[in-house]
Amino acid sequence: MERGLTGTYDRLTIDGETVKAFVPNPLPPEPGLDLDGPLQQLLESAVHALGRLDSITVLLPDEALFLYTYVRKEAVLSSQIEGTQSSLSDLLLFELEDAPGAPDADVHEVSNYVAAMEHGLKRLNNNFPLSNRLIRETHGILLSHGRGSTKSPGEFRRSQNWIGGTRPGNAIYVPPPHTVVQDCMASLERFLHATDDGLPVLLRAGLAHVQFETIHPFLDGNGRVGRLLITMLLCHAGILHQPMLYLSLYFKQHRSEYYELLNKVRLTGNWEAWLTFFLEGVKLTAEGAVGTVEQLNKMFRRDRNRIEESAGRRAGSALRVHEALKSHLLLSLAVAREETGLSFQATATAMESLVRLGIAREITGRRRNRLYVYDRYLAMLNEGTEV
Repeated sequence: MERGLTGTYDRLTIDGETVKAFVPNPLPPEPGLDLDGPLQQLLESAVHALGRLDSITVLLPDEALFLYTYVRKEAVLSSQIEGTQSSLSDLLLFELEDAPGAPDADVHEVSNYVAAMEHGLKRLNNNFPLSNRLIRETHGILLSHGRGSTKSPGEFRRSQNWIGGTRPGNAIYVPPPHTVVQDCMASLERFLHATDDGLPVLLRAGLAHVQFETIHPFLDGNGRVGRLLITMLLCHAGILHQPMLYLSLYFKQHRSEYYELLNKVRLTGNWEAWLTFFLEGVKLTAEGAVGTVEQLNKMFRRDRNRIEESAGRRAGSALRVHEALKSHLLLSLAVAREETGLSFQATATAMESLVRLGIAREITGRRRNRLYVYDRYLAMLNEGTEV
C-alpha cells in the first residue's frame, strides 16, 4: 500500500546551500498495515521459523560456544556492511592473540560490536527497559575506541549528518535536523513500548528498524545500532531467548534492495514492501541457522565415528581432545591438556590423530605454542563472512 510521503521536509541552509532534511511521522503507519493475504502468511511463516530456531538450542553440542560464535558472526557481518574488512577468523584469532596481518582497526571495530551487543542483552536480562538510554549506552560501547571514537559516542548528534555524497547539498539522504532528534527518538521509544496498537512484535521490530535508520540519531554507527535494535527487541519480547538470528547476512547479500526499500518507505509509504523483505529475511535466516545446527550435529557424529574406527586403543584420548576442540573451535595444546586432564604427550598425540583425520588443522606454523582449528566447524560458521 502506498501512503505517500511518510514525513515532512525541513528546509535548512548549510554552507550557503538549501537542503531538505526529512522528519519522519511517528509510528505506527497511518493508515494501518494491510495484513490480509501474503503478508500475514509470511508473518506466520517467519514466526514459526523463529520458534523452531529458539527451540533448537536443545540440539546444540555446546550452546555457549555456538552463541559465542554466532554473536561474533553477526558482529562481523554487520560491520562488513559498513565497510570493514575483518573476517570471523580474524576476530576469533584476535580474541586469543593479535592475528598476524589482520587489520587492527577493523578487528577492533568488530570487537566493539560484540561488546555492545553483550552489554545490551545483559542489561535487558537484568530487567533494564529497552529505552533510548540503553540505545545510547550501546552506541557508546560500539564507538568506545577506534574510528568512531571522536563522533560523540553514546550521545545523540548535535549537528547535521547525511548519507552519501560529500556534503548535505549533494547527499542521497539527509536525516532530520539535530534539533528534532530528541523528539523523534522519544516518539520511537513510545512505539517500542506500545501495547495498544495490536502489532505483532516481529512487525514492530521491522518498523522500528526503518524508523531508527531514518532518524539516524548518531554521527556514526547508526547502521550497526539499528541492526542491534532488532536483536534486542526480539530478545526483550521473549521471541528469542538467545541472540541466534543474524539478519546482517541477509542484509549484506541483498544490500542494494535493502537500501532501496528503506528509501521507498520514506517516499511512498509502502511499509508492506519493506516488511515483506524483512520477514522473508527473518524466515530464511532462521531456517538457515536451524540447518546449520543440524549439519553440525551430523558432522560431529561422523567425526566421532571416524575417531573410534581409526584411533584404536588411543580413541579415548582422541575423543576427549575432540570434545575440547568442539568446545573451543580454536584450541592450543595447553588449553586442551587442561580441559581433558591428559598428559601433555597424550594430548599432543591425540591432537595429531585429529590432524591426520582432517578434523583439526594447525594454523600457526610454529614449533611452540601451536594453535589448532576445527576446520569444517569454522567453515560452516564462517559462511557469508568471507571478505
